[in-house]
Amino acid sequence: MFETLKKAPVDKIFKLLGEFRADERDEKIDLGIGVFKDKNKQTPIMRAVKKAEKQIFDEQTTKTYVGVSGNRGFCDSVSDLVFGDSVDKSAIRSVQAPGGTGSLWVLLTLIARARPNGKVYVSDPSWPNHWPMCELAGLEPNFYPYFDAKTGKVKFEEMMATLDGLTSDDSVLLHACCHNPTGANLTNEQWDIVAKSLKKTGAFALVDSAYLGFGEGLEEDAYGLRKLASELDEMMLAFSASKNFGLYRERVGVAFCITKNPEQADIAFSQMGNIVRASFSQPPDHGAEIVRVIMADPALRAEWEAELKDMREFIVRIREKLALAIRERSNSSNFDFLTEHMGMFSLLGLSKEQVDKIKKEDAIYMLDDSRISIAGIPENEIGKVADAIVSALR
Repeated sequence: MFETLKKAPVDKIFKLLGEFRADERDEKIDLGIGVFKDKNKQTPIMRAVKKAEKQIFDEQTTKTYVGVSGNRGFCDSVSDLVFGDSVDKSAIRSVQAPGGTGSLWVLLTLIARARPNGKVYVSDPSWPNHWPMCELAGLEPNFYPYFDAKTGKVKFEEMMATLDGLTSDDSVLLHACCHNPTGANLTNEQWDIVAKSLKKTGAFALVDSAYLGFGEGLEEDAYGLRKLASELDEMMLAFSASKNFGLYRERVGVAFCITKNPEQADIAFSQMGNIVRASFSQPPDHGAEIVRVIMADPALRAEWEAELKDMREFIVRIREKLALAIRERSNSSNFDFLTEHMGMFSLLGLSKEQVDKIKKEDAIYMLDDSRISIAGIPENEIGKVADAIVSALR
């Protein structure tokens, strides 16, 4: 059987990680993998998470299944976190899934069941997994313009020219905040325009929320998704707790559907449950229970929010220092956009040849398209990263 197969394409992020690990240079820096790192180059376990885990260890009495739709307390607490009071909860249904990727898979599969071979528009560029996931679900991915690498800004007029031309047969995948890979985000006023356009055309919105709280704050980062939820009759949202709770390996996510009425919501819920059962049977509980415990305990929630604020401010500080260091070395403001971007990533606009030069000569690893994980830059080595970037440009 296997002689009929060819090797699958290697995921570029994990390929880069393999190269980084094989590099024996002590001074190497990994700016590829999207995980938060502290000043010691470690991805820490949040204090609130450790306390919740201890509580679970002390109080949990069983390891039996949680059910196809997952940990209901977890799903409901995340619903309150992301949607607030922007939408009638009676029209929302949710299922737990393994991470944001598992949540996206459930929702894309549901779109494919409702609209076989339907078109899904994703930003250019977007998270590398968006396009192949659409294809695997049986949908037709297309790009809408999004980022201008020369200016470091969103091509909003071009983006809206595409979105305004969509129909009710089309779907559009939007990043809730902290756009990956660019770090360039829509303003609140632009979100208002997007919502108005989708309401007019009837195009269906699927929102990917992987970085809530990493931009301007939990409430501020939720503006766009809440605007859509309040204005549109229907939408979907995939939520990940990997970044904002630091639960990367626990694979914690929720898939949400908002429908026109509770009857349609029940139908969507039954379909999502059917997809879960056929895909991974039931979701894992440990990470979800951690989040549920934190959200249910006012003291733990306050501690988690304070830790998240510290992480966000650390990333902002790295952005500001890197932009300043490049400006001082190049006598140019061309990289000042780094201070305008939000979240873990930014796209530098370097060529593949320049990226290769930095990797070979400076042991600094970033993706071929020059996406860097801002949170991966050691604060005491910002100068080294700036030197490498400026040298590659000359």
